[in-house]
Amino acid sequence: MRKPRQEMIAETRGKLIAAGRRAFGTIGYAEASMDDFTGEAGLTRGALYHHFGDKRGLLQAVIMEIDAEMTERLNEVSAAASTRWQGFVDECSAYIEMALEPEIQRIMFRDGPAVLGDISQWQNTPGCIAALSRSLDRLKADGEIIDIDTETAARLINGASSHMALWIANAENPEAVSKRAVAGFKAMLGSLRRQQ
Repeated sequence: MRKPRQEMIAETRGKLIAAGRRAFGTIGYAEASMDDFTGEAGLTRGALYHHFGDKRGLLQAVIMEIDAEMTERLNEVSAAASTRWQGFVDECSAYIEMALEPEIQRIMFRDGPAVLGDISQWQNTPGCIAALSRSLDRLKADGEIIDIDTETAARLINGASSHMALWIANAENPEAVSKRAVAGFKAMLGSLRRQQ
């Protein structure tokens, strides 16, 4: 029995994204070829063009998948904390530390900006800023942070965390840079906290 069309489309997209993710994560965007994706997925170039337009489009889809996974992990980090404030700090710090993971480092923070441009202009950025704003609104309502415009603070935090992740991903010694970045970032977040 034939699968429904929507299921076949989702399956084809999934195969191409998985193949692209493996290639981008291991050999990088520049070295990965159309044949790497289509051959591994057992599909034609036509399928790749149809679903993603080109290699750049496939990279965008891979980044969206990784970003969704990162968000899920960060939500778990935040939920595990003993207080809302600690959850916020832990979540922001964990995002920066993810730049040490080889796949995330290469795809999200090296090849992504090189191919797709300024990370602050990516299509997922408004969602990140909105989520940060909601977290800050809750912290403000709880009396945890100073009276600050939460969208402005969210944009500052988003920009700083992205920049720290890029710094780590492109550093000669990512581990050492990560320690410095997280310490500095936590100090910056601490300046938002209302004096108890």
